[in-house]
Amino acid sequence: METFTEYDLGDFYDELIESDGRPRPGARLLVDKIESLPAGDLAIRQKAAEAMLLKMGITFNVYGRDEGTEKIMPFDIIPRIVSNKDWEQIEGGLKQRIFALNAFIQDIYNDKKILKDKVVPEDLIYTSRTYRKECEGFTPPRGIWCHVTGTDLVRDRDGRFYVLEDNLRCPSGVSYVLENRQVLKRTFPQVFDASRVRPVDDYPSKLLEMLGFLAPDNVHSPTIGVLTPGIYNSAYFEHSFLSQQMGVELVEGQDLVVSDGFVHMLTTKGLKRVDVLYRRIDDDFIDPEVFRPDSMLGVKGLIRVYKEGKIAMANAPGTGIADDKVIYAYVPDIIKYYTGKAAILPNVPTYICRDDQDRAYVLAHLDQLVVKAANESGGYGMLVGPHASEAERAAFAEKIKAEPRNYMAQPTISLSRVPTIVGDRIEGRHVDLRPYVLFGEEIYVQPGGLTRVALTKGSLVVNSSQGGGSKDTWVL
Repeated sequence: METFTEYDLGDFYDELIESDGRPRPGARLLVDKIESLPAGDLAIRQKAAEAMLLKMGITFNVYGRDEGTEKIMPFDIIPRIVSNKDWEQIEGGLKQRIFALNAFIQDIYNDKKILKDKVVPEDLIYTSRTYRKECEGFTPPRGIWCHVTGTDLVRDRDGRFYVLEDNLRCPSGVSYVLENRQVLKRTFPQVFDASRVRPVDDYPSKLLEMLGFLAPDNVHSPTIGVLTPGIYNSAYFEHSFLSQQMGVELVEGQDLVVSDGFVHMLTTKGLKRVDVLYRRIDDDFIDPEVFRPDSMLGVKGLIRVYKEGKIAMANAPGTGIADDKVIYAYVPDIIKYYTGKAAILPNVPTYICRDDQDRAYVLAHLDQLVVKAANESGGYGMLVGPHASEAERAAFAEKIKAEPRNYMAQPTISLSRVPTIVGDRIEGRHVDLRPYVLFGEEIYVQPGGLTRVALTKGSLVVNSSQGGGSKDTWVL
């Protein structure tokens, strides 16, 4: 296998290699190790890592594909390395952002000060598909709405980190972070130890601690459950993995019942009261009494018990208002409003299609922009203008004109790259980064996160549902 002598940096920021071809300071040990391996050894380690992941059962489901539903998440053994200095900025920026978004959600459903002060347009809130009228006048346990967040960051060719989007509903992927680390420790053990990489393994205990913090005051050893939509959900592996790691129950809606004003779990010994639910079901399906009456996944009466303070839920229903991709454009203003300070991590410049001037610009420059629907995720409902055909752009232009509120656009970011094994070569592939943030007694940012990699040459789409893979992320 060729090593880094032939490696082409392209016109991008590379996470491991400097523009002059030398390894970045924290990457020298890793690059030296890879260069010193005998021919074919790197490919053998890659195959061994994939076999290990398959044995661990690390799969995800792909909807609408014929070639079998369960797949191993593609994984590349060359890690992404983040310096201590970069991490300090990321961590500080994420803590600031999550604090402000939580204050925003609390305000939106209660005093609505930010709307009265005209910082965020009122109609944007009330026309959002993720705004929940049912949450008005409500404050969740401990005043926390967004307990678990997965914020997507990208690094442009200028070397700066930008927030691409916020995921505050049911962000997934943290199980891959934990499993990737187990595999990588065995793939490059000496380099890993010598590089002084910050651990990520305490995430399940931090998650458990945060969930316990939410329990009603009079409950001393709370019963906690992970609420899953079931085995057909694409992230079911993660739901079962996290419940097992925390030592708590994995439950589906059919395992729960509301009785005597509390939520109970059906067990072989009768009913057992549940105090906290880490829910991995969208708002729409959580309680047929309040949201979709046809939902078979939720628990009838759950919201009633929740509003009475007899059960806690993470994340709180209604948090989706803060990850509407159009509200995203206002997050720097939201941060300034609630903290009095400028955002530490900038947004990517954004055009809001409901604004006449912005919309005219977007329609005239579709060949240069990425356009996203306000509430889609997983890389769906988007147009990558530079890579789209004339016909695709024309069709998307009609969607924007028909429903301008539902779209925003951003310039195409030249995502940073990381060396990746491609056949018998090492080539640069584009990556993003999703660190996970827990909001309990304090705000904790897991050091690292999921580095998603676009495995197709030149592609900027990193989602696993669209053929992307992942890498371990080493924060030094």
